[in-house]
Amino acid sequence: MATVYSATSPYYSTSVVNNLYLDVMQNRSVPYNATDVYWEITLTYNMRPDLLAYDLYGDSRLWWVFAQRNPNRLKDPVFDFVQGISIYIPDITNLKTALGI
Repeated sequence: MATVYSATSPYYSTSVVNNLYLDVMQNRSVPYNATDVYWEITLTYNMRPDLLAYDLYGDSRLWWVFAQRNPNRLKDPVFDFVQGISIYIPDITNLKTALGI
């Protein structure tokens, strides 16, 4: 039986080989939407995308969404998530639609 990752996981689209290990990661798309907010990371969320995901979406497991939506700003999803950097934040309704949750 193949391991299945939840829709909130960044590994959801990545296949599992021989039910032992992940194949080459398939990034999940977090598409642009007109309702996205351009926001500057504050000290409260410095290197803590999980806290922002929890505060915005009620689910800290969606920390990876910010890096997927801002690939040119956040090469490293944690260490580039620093105070003063501006990023696009997906609207919760559109994000849930895109992820199928």
